[in-house]
Amino acid sequence: MTAVRPAASTQGAGILVAMFVAAATLRPQLVGIGPLLPEIRADIGMSHAAAGLLSSLPILCMAVFALPAAALARRLGTGPAVAACMATIAVAGAVRAGAGTEALLIALCVPLGAAMGVAGALLPAMTKERFPARPAFATGVYSTGMQVGAAAAAGAAVPLAAILGGWRGTLLAFSAVAVAGLAVWALTGGLRPAATAAPARVRLPLRRPRAWTLGVLFGLQSMVFWGLNAWLAEAYLEHGWTAGAAGLLVTAVNLIGIPASLAVPWFADRLGSRRGYLAGGAGIMLVGLVGLTIAPAGAWGWIVLVGVGGGVALSLALTLPLDMAPTAAEVGAWAGLMLCVGYLLASVVPVLLGAARDLTGSFAASLWTLVGLCAVLLALAWVVAPAGSVTR
Repeated sequence: MTAVRPAASTQGAGILVAMFVAAATLRPQLVGIGPLLPEIRADIGMSHAAAGLLSSLPILCMAVFALPAAALARRLGTGPAVAACMATIAVAGAVRAGAGTEALLIALCVPLGAAMGVAGALLPAMTKERFPARPAFATGVYSTGMQVGAAAAAGAAVPLAAILGGWRGTLLAFSAVAVAGLAVWALTGGLRPAATAAPARVRLPLRRPRAWTLGVLFGLQSMVFWGLNAWLAEAYLEHGWTAGAAGLLVTAVNLIGIPASLAVPWFADRLGSRRGYLAGGAGIMLVGLVGLTIAPAGAWGWIVLVGVGGGVALSLALTLPLDMAPTAAEVGAWAGLMLCVGYLLASVVPVLLGAARDLTGSFAASLWTLVGLCAVLLALAWVVAPAGSVTR
């Protein structure tokens, strides 16, 4: 019987690189929109609530299309299915860059969100296939890729717009990144099948209360993350910051958590408990959010706490389906349901926060909403996460 090579092997390292790069292509077309919203609204003529759909609609599609991801993997194979998602992001992003109306700009969010949702549900299954003994570390690698892609997109969005003639040039550049990621995926082994049997057909864990609770936990983390990425830049424009400086703040919230999102899962595979690490990350993030809300002048200090806590919360939340399910196919089903529930919850946040801004005339109420969500996340972490490290 052929065994899967360990993560330390050349092949294992190549798959880790492939997963990192693929994950990095999944966020730029979504996160990069936040710093560009003022320019997009001025160009197209959109309200804050309508502009919030540019973040909310892809997240909603990520929820809906996470569910059929396992079926697509059975038909195409996990690697080719992820490649198809990257190709969709590249094409849809390029077409969106040429959109001339609000309706078309919003409609093109659908294929983008669908591709992100399918790929997001397949990466945990691939982790279970290729790295069953090191689930948290491998998850940390690709979740770090997501954060690198998000941070780079947030930081580069405004400078690229200045260089490439506006927000449309930035979206074209993000599509080029997806094309490059597709090439890396093919060259580093992402298309190679796993040395395991083809995934069996499994049912979604609809009757497992713990699976639904995982979805709520992931949703709370996602609501805070997407709420910040959608509106943090514009919130600080209200405090007198320049567009470039406000965009860097969004970059920081994504970039600062990267070391923690890789290091903490490594320890979580060996020492302590998932519960303690996850709750600790949520607690650190909560302190930072309160600081951003009541003392905005200290934003650069508070954003360090938000970034570190958010990075830990994301990577360990993505690991939980691997702890609960014994096979790659079941992981795909658990992850699909978790992502569906989580992204459904998260999809309402950008529009809700934008509408609150339209109603109140400031982002203060929006930020307090994120504080409340993070407090619930902290409490739920103690209920859902395993009390000890789990390795199957």
